[in-house]
Amino acid sequence: MFCWGDTSKGQLGVLGAAGRVSAPTFVHLFPEPVVSVACGEHHTLFLALSGRVMSCGRNSKGQLGRAKSKDTKFPVIEGLGGVEAVACGQEHSLALCESGQVFSWGGGEEGQLGVISSVAKCTKPELIQIPSPLPIPVVQVACGHFHSLALTKGGEVFAWGQNKYGQLGLGKAITMQATPALVRALTGVPVTRVAAGGAHTLALALPARVFCCGANSAGQLGLKRTDEKGRFSVCAVPALRNMAITSISCGAEHTAVLTKAGEVYTFGDGAHGQLGHNSTDKELLPRKVKGIDAPAKEVTCGSHHTLVLTASGILLAFGRGVKGQMENGCTEDGLQPIKLEGSWNKLAAAKHAEIKISSGWSSNFLFFPPPKTSVLGESIGKLDQAQVQTWLSLSEKDFNLEEAKREICLNFSTSSNLVACFMKDCGASSGRVPGMIQVDLNAASQTFDKLLIVPWIKKAMNIIPLVHNLLYAAPFMRCPEVFLLLPTCPILHEDHNAINLVLPLAVAITNLNESATKTLQEHWCSMEAPMMTKHICMWKQALAFLLKSMVWLNYTPGVNAVLEVLKCLYKANKKAQHQRKVAFSEFYIEEIGNTPLLLQKDVTLWRQINWGLVQEVEGTCVLFCRYPFLLDLQSKINVFNYVADITKVMHQVIHESVRDGGFPQYTLTGETPTPVLQLKLRRTALLEDTFRQLSSTDHYNFRKELLVQFAEDSKLTDVNKRDFFLHAFTELVDPDSRMFIYNDTQTLVWFPAKPNIESKRYFLLGILCGMALYNGTIVHMPFPLAMFKKLVNAKANLEDLMEFSPVLGERLRDLLHDYTNDDAEKMELTFHVSWDGADVELVPQGKEKLVTSANKKEFVNAYVDYILNKSVEKVFEEFQRGFYKVCDRDVVGFFQPEELRGVLVGSEDYDWDTFKKNTVYSGMFHEKHPTIVTFWEVFEELTDKQKKAFLLFLTGCDRVPIQGMVHVRMTVSPLLNSTQDHLPESLTCHSILMLPPYETRLQQETKLAMALNHNRGFWKE
Repeated sequence: MFCWGDTSKGQLGVLGAAGRVSAPTFVHLFPEPVVSVACGEHHTLFLALSGRVMSCGRNSKGQLGRAKSKDTKFPVIEGLGGVEAVACGQEHSLALCESGQVFSWGGGEEGQLGVISSVAKCTKPELIQIPSPLPIPVVQVACGHFHSLALTKGGEVFAWGQNKYGQLGLGKAITMQATPALVRALTGVPVTRVAAGGAHTLALALPARVFCCGANSAGQLGLKRTDEKGRFSVCAVPALRNMAITSISCGAEHTAVLTKAGEVYTFGDGAHGQLGHNSTDKELLPRKVKGIDAPAKEVTCGSHHTLVLTASGILLAFGRGVKGQMENGCTEDGLQPIKLEGSWNKLAAAKHAEIKISSGWSSNFLFFPPPKTSVLGESIGKLDQAQVQTWLSLSEKDFNLEEAKREICLNFSTSSNLVACFMKDCGASSGRVPGMIQVDLNAASQTFDKLLIVPWIKKAMNIIPLVHNLLYAAPFMRCPEVFLLLPTCPILHEDHNAINLVLPLAVAITNLNESATKTLQEHWCSMEAPMMTKHICMWKQALAFLLKSMVWLNYTPGVNAVLEVLKCLYKANKKAQHQRKVAFSEFYIEEIGNTPLLLQKDVTLWRQINWGLVQEVEGTCVLFCRYPFLLDLQSKINVFNYVADITKVMHQVIHESVRDGGFPQYTLTGETPTPVLQLKLRRTALLEDTFRQLSSTDHYNFRKELLVQFAEDSKLTDVNKRDFFLHAFTELVDPDSRMFIYNDTQTLVWFPAKPNIESKRYFLLGILCGMALYNGTIVHMPFPLAMFKKLVNAKANLEDLMEFSPVLGERLRDLLHDYTNDDAEKMELTFHVSWDGADVELVPQGKEKLVTSANKKEFVNAYVDYILNKSVEKVFEEFQRGFYKVCDRDVVGFFQPEELRGVLVGSEDYDWDTFKKNTVYSGMFHEKHPTIVTFWEVFEELTDKQKKAFLLFLTGCDRVPIQGMVHVRMTVSPLLNSTQDHLPESLTCHSILMLPPYETRLQQETKLAMALNHNRGFWKE
């Protein structure tokens, strides 16, 4: 080997003039090949091919592994064998053995030895206990001046020793760590290499990301800033993100990195030229070293100097030279790369060996290690599909099954390893786009699916320690990719793992810091729809299991965490691009509505807390009403009806209490509040009477039970209520009402920009719509979805305009997406448009502002906003104000806009086959009764219009409930005391068809047609 630099304490193993060797000097120190050299301040460790360790130099703290104070004879350190790697701090040493165990010796006053009994000096190797729930071997060690690092095969980083500047990555609360502690901030980060400087730490992770912490007084962390007190939290180095870094090395206060292309970048302290930029200035950002004419193969830092070895064997040095580290015979600092001369290339060729370099405080070594395969192997890496196939091919009788089990356990036992297994093959130069997922979720899902059908593999894959470790690591984590991978594993979708895996995982996610949470949300937004569905399903299944098992109240913190995660997924799905969105119904959990009395109790507690009647404390029951997106449509309707029913009952109770003298304040006035709202109307002046009575009624009455009495008929029946809403809304949407504008096909209505009637009418219209919803009646109110979006504070967009005005909407969409920039500008459009018979400037001086390729999106947004919002602002505010005089705003907010429209307006999805299958019979009728057989034959020959008329005849409404025709159940019973001359009759409140037992098909066909055409009550044609 070659050595040069400081040898004042014998650390080179050779003597030199004035305590230094000023030029690379060939020496033959050992009878066996050396595979690694590590240098401390004044001591050196040599690792031989046999696994033995020799040492030389100063031994004031026992750093040579023996009691002598100084030794240059290279004796083997006793008690060590099978060593794989060595590392040196200022006055302490580490050795990594083939077993994956780590030994330490030397100075330990700062806890850098990592042994339980902290000592100032240890002269023989002591085993360090690395805390881990599983026996995962260490694969790399590194030393700073007074701190130590260990990287496990699972990609986890442990640190111990001094933490004065945050170099351990354990936070400010710890000043010194005597035993190894997991760096939780790097949990889930697939670390492949660690490096320690004087008091700073860097970690290289897949895919070529670099993380840092510790001293930064000279900018040695590359963060474009200095920190006099150090950086105590681990963070990524943004400036290195796109550089494809392959190795890192740290000096006392500077750092050097090597890229895949062989470029060297340095940053930090440059006082001695150790950055190689022909300057003594510090660099706060990574800067490329010039003067390296060939791709570099290796870079290593001494305390204040740097060595670079190129692929062609050229050796360059720059930095401090007082001890002869630089140019042959020179003791001056080198501010830029200096080529060192020597015969190492010839020797390497003769030995057929590669060249390696190592630097210490002020000493250097160049040596020729023979080929050696590490017993420990690489730290972590992408899961090889060939390895997967090997596992799948094994049976439980194969002799190497135990080794396969260990491999599987290792691959899936740590977050870092799991992330590494499925890291995408994306070049580091591609940069990071917000939301870009760096793990292959589809590959993970497919791999898990293949592996977990094999029983012995499923048993070997123990992910419980991984999940439980996340609970403690979450607040410190920087990279949350593991939370994307775990839901792809079928194990977490199994009911029996809901409590021990899914709930802790949810708690961990809710404990993430703000930065990691934001990153995770970006990832969720960019997930493909099938993967989003898989994530949603895992959380839903866990909740469904707890609900079905009736144990959810025993796990309130975990259940609340799952609900919060689902809320985050729901929000992410709303933000996702259209093609990535999943249907909102994917979030429905039917078990919430199916669990007896759950919703009633939930709604009651939710409202009591909202009203301040109940104090919410730790341990308060889970409130599903805070997560209405999980409720299926029927559950939302049930909640709405339950709240309405409670209010109606409350008015009834007040009425009875006042009547019985329970409320003296009412008794003094002589007024007894009525329990109902009764409208007395003339059929011939329906809207006039309705609006007059509504405008003169106290608003609290709108939430009472509604009764309708017609002047022509003294009876109070539910039929009257249905007839009232049916005909009132028919008149409202008629052009004669002058309340709306209509689309080109006259199928949809919208509010006018310039109303022809007083605004109070729209307030009363809102009340009427609210009353229809409140009383469970479907009405004909053909608004586009935009109106229902506005009611629940959802943003209306171009798609909503396209529903109302397809021609205009298509033109705007084409302008946005199909027209070239030249096309857009040739159209000579301005921000001046016409709508509802009026000219409008979308922006100030809109006539003069041309639509260009640069502002066309602004134009479209302004156009849509004007039509759907600004032009109808006052009218809609009145409508909305009236609507919420009747309906509870919070409960209406449970509905999606599509759901709200469906509940109020119904649908036109007429599934007549389901209608027939759903029909029941009473009395003498049954499915095969001749009258029934004939009825269905006649019914099937009706036109679509006639079938809708029949539905109106049967139910009082010609539209289908939003839940579908399955919710329309007709009962057919004989019409008592009827003859062949009688017409069919109906009880619309109960959907009962009363059918005379007609003897012939002609009779049935004729009488049914007459019934459908017959005027109901006193309504005019």
